[in-house]
Amino acid sequence: MSDFSTHRVSRGYLWTAAVVFALVAAGIVINGLNVRSTDAAQLKANTEKQALTVVSVISPIPATEAGLLSLPGRFEAPRAPIYARVSGYLKSWKTEIGTPVKAGQLLAEIDTPDLDQQILQAKAELATTQANAVLSENTAKRWKSLEAANFVSSQAVEEKVGDYNAKLAAVNASQANVNRLLSMKNFARIVSPFDGVVTARNTEVGALINTVSEPGRELFVVTNTKRQRLYVSISQNQVSFIRQGSKAKFTLPSQPGKVFTASVVNMSQVINSSSGSMLVQLAAENSKDDFLSGGFASVSFAIDATADRFTLPPSALIFSKAGIAVAIVNAQNKVELKPIVIARDHGSKVEILSGIQASDKVIENPPDGVAQGDVVQISTVEAKH
Repeated sequence: MSDFSTHRVSRGYLWTAAVVFALVAAGIVINGLNVRSTDAAQLKANTEKQALTVVSVISPIPATEAGLLSLPGRFEAPRAPIYARVSGYLKSWKTEIGTPVKAGQLLAEIDTPDLDQQILQAKAELATTQANAVLSENTAKRWKSLEAANFVSSQAVEEKVGDYNAKLAAVNASQANVNRLLSMKNFARIVSPFDGVVTARNTEVGALINTVSEPGRELFVVTNTKRQRLYVSISQNQVSFIRQGSKAKFTLPSQPGKVFTASVVNMSQVINSSSGSMLVQLAAENSKDDFLSGGFASVSFAIDATADRFTLPPSALIFSKAGIAVAIVNAQNKVELKPIVIARDHGSKVEILSGIQASDKVIENPPDGVAQGDVVQISTVEAKH
């Protein structure tokens, strides 16, 4: 009996120990699982945090310098393409490109053998009709004399007078044809339409000129270099700063340090749908031939000094087909792309005319491919001012 009791106690002790061991083991496993779950969550959070693009942001700096709107411009001078008005062969040309010419000065001559033959034939026809008219006139006069003596009827006289009038009309038509051909002959002399410079010569001596098959062939181009037109494209947001009569200053890359003046003479009054800008024409005196047609200039307009403007480094600008923009980071750490208008470029900084506010957090160096709504992480380094 004693042995049996001892055996039962031993078995109970072993059972209890086994239960305790199992509980301890289960606790260790659960604790390990909890630790591993926490570590995994922390690792995931760290990985996601590391996956975010880290950016440095800056605050726009108020502009302190006088307001100027700087834009690129291009020169164009009034030009006249010279076309042939008669067919023939180029007999000679008198001027080469770059030659100054006066209004009415001879540029070239055209040999017109076909037209010359037409003129001879027309003059012969005129002589024939004139002779017929003289004969008809004399006949009509004689018949009128006979009518007075009652030798012919009034109807017969009227017929002779009518014939004379028809012959006289033929003379007028022949004369008009001769005059027309002689006027065309005058076009064999190609002359300059105004004072200027020959800027193109597209023909040679002996060249065939056919005004029927090649009506739009330019033989010469004369350009009035003294009256240069300076064209500037102004964005829709900048139009309010410019008006007809506004003064501008401009510089040329070929003449550094020299400043010229111009004034607005015309504005297109429409916004180009593809570029979003308005074309503005300025007049600039070019008596000393400082400006070259087709050349470029840097044009500056004085704008309202009270306008709120800020400066940013050029690295903050994003250029795309849609225009110029900056990337700012909002309160949710998401990127917002803001279109801007540049007033002028100072080299190390760019003056912004509109599009940003003082409170904006502007990404200093936007990463390639940054897009609206991207989530980013601001660098722990304090935002620059």
